[in-house]
Amino acid sequence: MSLAAKEFITKFESFCPLWLAEKGDPCGLHIGSLDKKIERVMMTLDVRPEVVNEAIKKDIDLIVAKHPPIFRPVDRLVSDDPQTKMYIDLLKHDIAVYAAHTNMDIIWGGLNDWFCEMLEIKKTNYLVKTHEIRLKKLAVYVPSDNSKQMRQALAKTGAGTQGNYRNTSYSLTGVGRFTPNKKANPTIGTQEQEERVQETRIEVIFPETLQEKVLQAMYHAHPYEEPAYDILPLDNQPQMFGLGRVGYLDKPMDIEDFVQKVKKSFQLDGLRLIQPKEAKQTVQKIAICGGSGGKFYSDALKNEADVYITGDISYHTAHDMQANGLTVIDPGHNIEAVCVKRFIEKMEEWKKEEGWNVEFLPSEVSTNPFQFR
Repeated sequence: MSLAAKEFITKFESFCPLWLAEKGDPCGLHIGSLDKKIERVMMTLDVRPEVVNEAIKKDIDLIVAKHPPIFRPVDRLVSDDPQTKMYIDLLKHDIAVYAAHTNMDIIWGGLNDWFCEMLEIKKTNYLVKTHEIRLKKLAVYVPSDNSKQMRQALAKTGAGTQGNYRNTSYSLTGVGRFTPNKKANPTIGTQEQEERVQETRIEVIFPETLQEKVLQAMYHAHPYEEPAYDILPLDNQPQMFGLGRVGYLDKPMDIEDFVQKVKKSFQLDGLRLIQPKEAKQTVQKIAICGGSGGKFYSDALKNEADVYITGDISYHTAHDMQANGLTVIDPGHNIEAVCVKRFIEKMEEWKKEEGWNVEFLPSEVSTNPFQFR
């Protein structure tokens, strides 16, 4: 049995929520529809004409991409332009395209954390704060026979995710009492007669950004006409999110050895190194930001990083970095391609958890436009 595209995206967004994307970042569905069944999903860094051709040959139903395929407005949809023909081909073959961009960078356990794992950078925190999210708690009363269904429905929204744990909840069983009036259509009980039901109080914590989705799931899963529930604000420390990471190597490392470690970890033929005249020869505190993070170099300085790793450094920004005494490694933008393998692994975990009958495929096309000679 094929999988509903909306069900897959709900699971995807419980890990990589849209509300974490930077303002103005065009994340989410770009092309096609999620009102369909899917059997084959392909993960890619970029959506380029050659990737679309690959998807057509592999009978892909949905492409999940790191980089949004429509980043700038499209003036005309004509087939004699390779870029816009790509959009036409996707629509013609009913291939939907969904993008997760800065939300993938910001989420804990996401792209920048994977970079840190590869480089053995530990004790990490974000480089640039982007979000401060307060927590709330839902307490809902449901017939005990429906408690499992309710817990599962709430968990699918992302409620109950706390740090490295998911599907967390608390339950307490008691007796619920009510008397339906003549206008009621009770699931349990009879009009004008008092009813006693064994009910379970289910409590889950969720970020405030999910409240509407959590309530929708609660109403959908609840058997009663009039569910009883509370929404409580919490005084817990808010969840903090940010772009990039700052952390430490286990021990100081010679800068030349660290450069080679970066090349080996990301399988690079070459990279660019920016060094001030009196550069540190050993490094231990590392700042990293995937993609084009040149504008955040001042944050690397504030964090007293020994070296900053990011891509797409411009000529004049490199001069500014050098003048401010910051050593910078530019491994290119394409190192973000590690997200393909990591997300395929994660999707396979979801498939096993949910019992999905769907195939997840990595794009095998290199979209790196640069070569080293």
